[in-house]
Amino acid sequence: MEGYGCTANSPAQRVYEAVKKIPKGAVATYGQVAALAGNKNMARAVGNILHKNPDPENIPCFRVVNAKGELAEAFAFGGKSAQEARLLAEGVKVEKGRVDLAAYGVLLEKNMFVLK
Repeated sequence: MEGYGCTANSPAQRVYEAVKKIPKGAVATYGQVAALAGNKNMARAVGNILHKNPDPENIPCFRVVNAKGELAEAFAFGGKSAQEARLLAEGVKVEKGRVDLAAYGVLLEKNMFVLK
């Protein structure tokens, strides 16, 4: 993963690899990404790492929302409206800046995200 400017097995590399596992048409929370990346307590760091996403076309950070299902206020790649547009394009319904996690959220099982 040197192409992402990360050292082997760095926290950033683990976060980017976790985000790539979020299925199309679904979302995961920062906490779920942190857990899959190996440290459930680094949810805030996940946001910072994704804000510097070096390859947003292949690392779908727009699929990550907060624990309430809210979109990122400061989505790095075009703002909240860009995140909403990308989610809508995948069939994820967004209402008032929020995604229904019961409908579109994933579960974390056996080191992978699965649809509910």
